[in-house]
Amino acid sequence: MQINGIHHVTAIAGPARRNLDFYSRVLGLRLVKKTVNFDDPTTWHLYFGDAEGNPGTILTFFPWEHVAAGRLGVGETEVTTFRIPAAAVGYWTHRLIANGVAHDAPQKRFGETVLAFRDPDGMRLTLVAVPGSESEPAWDNGEVPVDVAIRGFHGVTLLLDKTETTAAILRDVFGFVEAGREGNTVRMRAEGTAHGSVVDLRAAGGFLPARMGAGSVHHIAFRAGDDAEQARMVKTLVERFSLRPTEQRDRNYFRSVYVREPGGVLFEIATDAPGFAIDEPAEDLGGTLKLPARHEPRRAEIEAVLPALV
Repeated sequence: MQINGIHHVTAIAGPARRNLDFYSRVLGLRLVKKTVNFDDPTTWHLYFGDAEGNPGTILTFFPWEHVAAGRLGVGETEVTTFRIPAAAVGYWTHRLIANGVAHDAPQKRFGETVLAFRDPDGMRLTLVAVPGSESEPAWDNGEVPVDVAIRGFHGVTLLLDKTETTAAILRDVFGFVEAGREGNTVRMRAEGTAHGSVVDLRAAGGFLPARMGAGSVHHIAFRAGDDAEQARMVKTLVERFSLRPTEQRDRNYFRSVYVREPGGVLFEIATDAPGFAIDEPAEDLGGTLKLPARHEPRRAEIEAVLPALV
């Protein structure tokens, strides 16, 4: 059976230390993995998620100290959304205030209570109150109480010139179905999963194209249970949508294929296996710098140039 939903979201950040403090301390996510950009090993690649680094909870960053700010536009992820328990909105409102994080007043979207704010680089985030999510596991960072902690992704909002073809890809390749419409936004939902089950498609014709930079989402990864399922998805992208995905790339913790969908958003198909415990025990996730085998001989050189995290 196909595994549906978002696997992870990868974004661009400014200073690594500031990024780590915001996501691990302020938002209370676990630092699941400290590694490097495989194509640029002098740059951190930081993974945040739940206690075990499960698919559907992972937000990753490439932090660059002096990167210019991105510009929001069509062909990009506009908002990344986390799930929180239904009774936790008040707690998070006060926590954002206490940490100097500007936020909007809670609003209703698709019948859900939504708290919108931005990270230090301007990345647009929301917390959505989800009844029943309090029973889901959460990471205890020692500061955010577990009963109100983030429970992984709710989903993302894509800003597009037109939504029809993207919706068809989500349906025919990734197993999403249309779940509602509100204004100029179409809600697509993956059945059979809780985390990362929502992709909202917001039509915004006439906007300038997005420009990547700090605060921008680089790509969205969707789940594939194994290599065979990933290959079936690739086949559909090629035969039904005439797209040209990349070859499979080994990212140590999952195997990836990339494709840019017609709306301009970079999609990834990532396998669930082997997972983040492949190179360190689950209880020690994020404890030390982990390098791919090809970069291990350069460890001393890489460690000397990576910006300090603490």
